[in-house]
Amino acid sequence: MTDEVSSAEGATKRVPRYVPGLSAKLLLLTILFVMLAEVLVFVPSVSNFRRQWLMERMAAAQIAALAAEAAPGGQLPSTLRNELLEQTKVKAIAVKRADSRILIIEMDMAADIDASYDLRHASWLTLIADALMVYVAPDDRIIRVVGEPGFDEGEFIEVVMGEAPLKAAMIRYGLDILGLSILISIITAALVYLSLDALLVKPMTKLTWNIVRFSERPEDPSRIINPSSRRDEIGTAERELSSMQRELAETLSQKTRLAALGLAVSKISHDLRNMLSSAQLLSDRLITVKDPTVQRLVPKLIASLDRAIRLCARTLDFGQAQEIAPRRQRFELAPLVTEVGDSLGLPRPKLIGWSVDIEEALEVDADRDQLFRVLSNLCRNAVQALESQDEAAGEIVVAARREGSVTVIEVADTGPGVPERARAHLFKAFQSVARKGGTGLGLAIAAELVQAHGGNLTLLDTEGGAIFRVTIPDLVVELDHARRLSA
Repeated sequence: MTDEVSSAEGATKRVPRYVPGLSAKLLLLTILFVMLAEVLVFVPSVSNFRRQWLMERMAAAQIAALAAEAAPGGQLPSTLRNELLEQTKVKAIAVKRADSRILIIEMDMAADIDASYDLRHASWLTLIADALMVYVAPDDRIIRVVGEPGFDEGEFIEVVMGEAPLKAAMIRYGLDILGLSILISIITAALVYLSLDALLVKPMTKLTWNIVRFSERPEDPSRIINPSSRRDEIGTAERELSSMQRELAETLSQKTRLAALGLAVSKISHDLRNMLSSAQLLSDRLITVKDPTVQRLVPKLIASLDRAIRLCARTLDFGQAQEIAPRRQRFELAPLVTEVGDSLGLPRPKLIGWSVDIEEALEVDADRDQLFRVLSNLCRNAVQALESQDEAAGEIVVAARREGSVTVIEVADTGPGVPERARAHLFKAFQSVARKGGTGLGLAIAAELVQAHGGNLTLLDTEGGAIFRVTIPDLVVELDHARRLSA
């Protein structure tokens, strides 16, 4: 916790303010709860002590009553009577037997009774309330107590006594209990505090400190928490935090490298655009050459240069790994696929076969340049897969068909197929590298472009080779789908 303080220059400084941590709060709560438990033990203990003390006085009074009844004529000499009353700490003793109540012994001076208590049928709440009242009552109170210390059923004894001896005994007992309670509280609180501090507070403090430290420099791998071997919730939290921090550090590191790569690509794109513009000017002069082969290849060369220049310009405009929205139009697909094959030098006699299974009239609703990049990346990957295998020859087949308002394009090859380790992150940049020297960007770019058209790029399960399927719905289908979602 911090407070904001304005300095003379107007800047705002954050001044640390002390806030009790978990350890301090735990210590206070432990002491509070232990003391509360001791109070709950102290109150019934005092109540039971008062009842036992009164029962002892009544038992002594019973013995004195028996002695008085055994005296000749039921009368004790005054000296002996006063001595019995002094020993029993009472002022008068009465016994009830059958239907008669007999006053056995009484002091010469009568005393006014301030309170009466019947121990025969008193509830525990009543006994507790009466015991607590002793501490706040005047010292000179005279009380009357009724009980059955050992008589037969229906018989009881009642005594009149001063409360001062009882109060003094209860104060001594309370002080003893208080001292013992404080000692027990200290020992219990210390044990509970140390145990909880070691089991909970210190691990939580370690987690908190690590989170704060990691947030200062999340890209530093040395700040990742080292989880303990605990199997409880704290151990689970440490392991999950370590995993999360490791993934975040790797992601930030990758983002940093991608940012540096993006800056480098922007610089390269700028110079490459200038080079391509010069190449475009030179290629324009080839139109004047009358050679039939040159006349057939020059338009394709110029188209490829135009496409490359536009791509460089878009890279410089955006400077991010984010494609612009597709500029869709309907066009015939077969000529585009033929252009892709020509740009890759396909077919290659005795090495790589090239087959296009597309009807001439088949049209697709897409951005022509972006779809060219998609098919070019897929076909280039197929070429590289065929070149990496031991067999001398292979074939690439591009087929397409219409399924209602959706165009389905499949690019198949007879290569070794996609390794299992690359399938989990197949369409993620720098993570789906299936060959040495690759970056995994081709499939990531292709998937992003297809998704921008509202379609999907998937790898079909095959026994040999690889088949990638591209589905592109018509723009009308996408608009209808968006309307249904909004409705």
